[in-house]
Parts: sequence; C-alpha cells; structure tokens
Amino acid sequence: MVEFLKSLYRALVIFGVCATPLFAQIHVPNSSPVAPIPVKVVVLAMFEAGEDTGDIPGEYQLWVEREHLDQVLPLPAGYHHVRMNKDGVLGMLTGVATAKAAASVMALGLDPRFDLTKAYWVIAGIGGGDPADVSLGSAVWASHVIDGDIGYEIDTREIPADWPTGFVPLRKSKPYEQPVKPQLDGEMYTLNPDLVAWAFQLTKNTHLADTDEMRSHRARYTGFPNAVKPPFVTVGDTMSSGTFWHGSKMDEWANEWTRYYTGGQGNFMIAAMEDTGTLQALTFLNQAGRADLNRVLVLRTVSNYDREAPGTTPAESLESMVHGKFAAYLESLEAAETVGDKVVRDIVKHWADREDKIPHASQ
Repeated sequence: MVEFLKSLYRALVIFGVCATPLFAQIHVPNSSPVAPIPVKVVVLAMFEAGEDTGDIPGEYQLWVEREHLDQVLPLPAGYHHVRMNKDGVLGMLTGVATAKAAASVMALGLDPRFDLTKAYWVIAGIGGGDPADVSLGSAVWASHVIDGDIGYEIDTREIPADWPTGFVPLRKSKPYEQPVKPQLDGEMYTLNPDLVAWAFQLTKNTHLADTDEMRSHRARYTGFPNAVKPPFVTVGDTMSSGTFWHGSKMDEWANEWTRYYTGGQGNFMIAAMEDTGTLQALTFLNQAGRADLNRVLVLRTVSNYDREAPGTTPAESLESMVHGKFAAYLESLEAAETVGDKVVRDIVKHWADREDKIPHASQ
C-alpha cells in the first residue's frame, strides 16, 4: 500500500506540472475579445404593472414603446432583462424598493457586456408629492435624495413628550440632534447641481397632462396654493424609503428630516422607494471606475399627495391608494417619460459633445 501511494503521488505531481502548459496550448480559431457595448443613457424604471409592452403601463412601458427599446438582453443577476435601442439607450426595470434596486443596478454595472463609463443615468418614476410644494402630475428633478430608513425608531406611543417624532438619526440619542455627522454613509446623496440645473432648464416649460379628475382632487387641498396649480416642472429634494408612509405627521417628519441632513438648505417635495438603493450601487460603481456619479439624474413625478386632504384622515386617504386609486397615475407616468425623454433625446442628439463634456445650465 505504501508503494502504491508513492506511485500515485509521483503521477499526480507529474500531471500537475504538465497540466498548465498542456491546457495553455489549447487554441480556439478566430477567437478575440468581444468589445463591450457603449451605452449613452441608462433609463431606470422601478415597477411594471404587467408586460413590458401592450397593456396597462407601469413606469417602464412608455419608455420601452416610445424609445423603441426593442433589443432584449438577459440579465440573470438582476430583477428583469434589460432592453436597448439603436441609439445606445438602455432601459432597465430594477424592481420595487431599495434592495432590489441596489442589487439590479450593481448587476448591470458589473456586467462586462456593457461600457457604462460615459453613460448618463436617468432614474424616472412616480411618487407621493408634498402639497405644500407640488401639484398632481408635476415633475421634480432631485437636488438631493434623502434616506428615510437609516436611523433609530421609537413607537410614537412611547416617545418622550418633548420629542416631535420617534425617528432618531443613527448614532444620535434624540431627533435632529446636532451636529450632523461630518461623514454621511448613505443618509443623503447630492446630485451634480450643474447637470440638474441643465435638465430643469431644458424641461421647465414642458406641457404636462391635466384632467378634470386631477383638478377635482387638487381642489380638495385648500390652503395649499401649489397643490391646486396645474402640473409643472420644478427642482427639489426627494426621500427614499422602503416603507410607503402617508399622512400629515409623516409629511412633517420628511420635511424636517430633509432640512436636518441638508443643513437647512433642502426642501422635501416627493417620496419614493428605490432611489437611495440605486445611488448606493452607483456610488460603488463610481469607485470602481464603471460609472460616473456626476452623470446621474433623478426625476420623480406626482401620482398622489403624500398626505390626506383637509377634512379627511390619513387612514381614509391611504385606503383609496391601496386599491390603486392614485389621482394622477397615468398622467404621472406620462410626465416621467415626457420630461425625462427630453433629456435622453438631447444627450443622444448631441453625443459628440455630451460624451466627454457634461452639460450645465448655461448651455
């Protein structure tokens, strides 16, 4: 047995020494590295109601149909396959909430088939708007995206009497405790102000859909001058949270939470669920040299208000939305694609300049 084991060992050593050069000599005729696909714009939508085309739309369908995203490319590590058109525009459906968005964007960003180093990212979806700032069907380009999940929480029935909320910033002991952490870690993302200003300038006069139903719903928000206006395009701050919160007290918290993290400079206007997950993934991809954070835009359009109308309760208001009765559902989807596509089309049309030079408001 000992001699057998010695012989076996000698054979394995010989095989091991020879294995590498033997395999190294294998040659596949006409093989060469495949160049990655250069992407000019990535459009990110978060949910779809059914199929990509041909039925009741979610955030993705209008982009697929109008941008002619006809080439389907599988993305096994992501939530959904991706689509491209002949102009270098790539469309992606991330899935709902921060975790799916982060994972899907990372899967795309690390996929060697795509060159995203010069790509612009347009995150376009719907959300609940603050009636103090926006009206139904309006569109908000984000200056900052605030995370509504990172922190501590005490049930509102048990908070100290002098606390305005049960939400406490991470590593603080009471709400809005100063100073704000000098190094934030996902609590807030600041988008390229020059690019945001350019996108707003380009789209600020866009005509947005309005309906009798929207006008009737807006009229209920007496005491909110911006809420009763026809839909418009503006710039403000968004909050991203895995919890679909609702009501005037939560709206007050979102405004104060935004002011806290922006040093009093920000103004919360609209809530969403995925954007901090997407931006966290893009931050890591930027660090890896696979994406450019300076080329990221977030556009959210108002499908509903984030709080109840005067004279009603948050529970009554939420009940109507749970059953899919967003007052401006289709119109907000339309606004997201209409406003966002002005940016996409400009980038594609002027790619000779946009590829290496990020636009700003004076252009």
